[in-house]
Amino acid sequence: MKKSLIQVSRGLEPADMVLKNGMVLNVFTEELICADVAVVDGMIAGVGTYRGELEVDCTGRYLVPGLIDGHMHIESTMVTPPELAYCVAGQGTTTLIADPHEIVNVAGAGGMKYMLDATEQLPVNVFFMLPSCVPAADIDTNGAGKFLASDMKPFLQHSRVLGLGEVMRFGDVLTEQPEIMEKLELFRNETVDGHAPGIAGNDVQAYRAAGVCNDHECTTKEEVLDKLRAGFYILIREGSAARNLETLVQAVLEEHMPFERCLFCTDDKHLEEIEKEGHINYCVRKAIAMGVPAVKAYKMASYYTAKAFGLKKLGAIGAGYQADILVMDDLESVKPELIFQKGRQVSAENGENWHCGLVAPSLLGSVICESLTGEKLRLKVEGPMHVMEMVPKQLLTLHRYENIPEKDGFFAPNAEYGKLCVTERHGRTGRTAVCPLKGYGIVGGAVATSVSHDAHNIIAAGDNDEDIIAAVEELRRIQGGYAIASHGKVLNSLPLQVAGLMSCFTAEEVKKKVQKMEEQARALGVREGIEPFITLSFMALTVIPQIRLTEAGLYDAEKGSFL
Repeated sequence: MKKSLIQVSRGLEPADMVLKNGMVLNVFTEELICADVAVVDGMIAGVGTYRGELEVDCTGRYLVPGLIDGHMHIESTMVTPPELAYCVAGQGTTTLIADPHEIVNVAGAGGMKYMLDATEQLPVNVFFMLPSCVPAADIDTNGAGKFLASDMKPFLQHSRVLGLGEVMRFGDVLTEQPEIMEKLELFRNETVDGHAPGIAGNDVQAYRAAGVCNDHECTTKEEVLDKLRAGFYILIREGSAARNLETLVQAVLEEHMPFERCLFCTDDKHLEEIEKEGHINYCVRKAIAMGVPAVKAYKMASYYTAKAFGLKKLGAIGAGYQADILVMDDLESVKPELIFQKGRQVSAENGENWHCGLVAPSLLGSVICESLTGEKLRLKVEGPMHVMEMVPKQLLTLHRYENIPEKDGFFAPNAEYGKLCVTERHGRTGRTAVCPLKGYGIVGGAVATSVSHDAHNIIAAGDNDEDIIAAVEELRRIQGGYAIASHGKVLNSLPLQVAGLMSCFTAEEVKKKVQKMEEQARALGVREGIEPFITLSFMALTVIPQIRLTEAGLYDAEKGSFL
């Protein structure tokens, strides 16, 4: 029989485990208190003086709540949820709040069910926001078609579904389009994630009035202050391609604003960077180094996030809270020595037991397209052309209109102007579109990926057709993934068999492969500040300014029309 939590709290029964004599970070009073933490059946019975069947000496060490990623996409790590769990748990992240709109764009409700099933009984708590914008725009061709309010209803009662995922169609909200308004009404009493880069003034007020609760797309001081003043929670993003922490934290510090409505998230971050830098612990470390008081930084990574998403049992070390606890030698380096989730220690030994797991056949074999030809890649030049320019360390693009190199009346890529192409891969239209791409830098090769937010068609960039074709053909062969080619030959590839988004390989295998492929891309000239694969994968996302490329053509995301 389970012990009584109350009787252990009173000291009448021994706890299952007691963390003895640690300096406990109290998020309620912002104190550091020397105390014992008693744990029973995965829950904290009390903080004070206790005895337990297992006692862990924490003298001289700090006890802080497990860290929470407020917004992320599991698919962007390119491994299945069981493989990801140990990677982030080892960095002190004990809770993920994920938006699975990547796999739902490819596989619909079947993808949603897979993510829920695959995240049971993991060493991290995984909660989900139901994708609000599948597809991201009506002009997009994805694999699943639309994911409507009626499709969401079967998932509403699931205990790990928290609300509505990032509302990227902010223009539809402002003009009160029926489909998005039906979804907002369905979640009127729940958390609604935002995604509205660059909106200002009354549009910010209207977006908040519609019921949107937070935003993770702030990139400037003006934008973060505007949205904070409107009552939004701000998810400060520090991922692989988008790194906004320094700008946003500095803005809050300069204006002496409170951090109570500021949270941390990664959005999209590769495994090798999680291993090298850290996960949410990296955000905490960086914020402290910038001058944020340590207690505030930890609360942004735990307590404030839990409150923002209504997770009443998470985010604190206190009686009645889940025993997600990190034990560290100091607060500044944010390197957990011991990690507990639901009172269970997370270690390398038990991490070996988490594997890819079974994958439904419907999620395999998702690349359905014909071979790419040189004819499809030709781009006729008649004077100045619309050009997409990439911005280092950002997902935003710049819209240029300028003369580009040509030969015999057709675009001839070079080191400055590469060729970007998107080809539909779900077996629906078979279309391919091409545009000039500035700022990528690749010379003598091409990169291609089936990870192309959010419709996840194949996107490729290179300075010659031969290598673009070779890289795309490799993706057809391996049924999705990453590929890099040079001189007409494939240099390397990473299969992402699950919906063309996630690999059945182990996390360690994926990390090594991606690291090698990024090195190869850099050797071919891909510029610093541009993530060779992650940044490229956003060049088709039609809800981020200024222009994007879909399989139907070059699209002006600000005007909402094709160029």
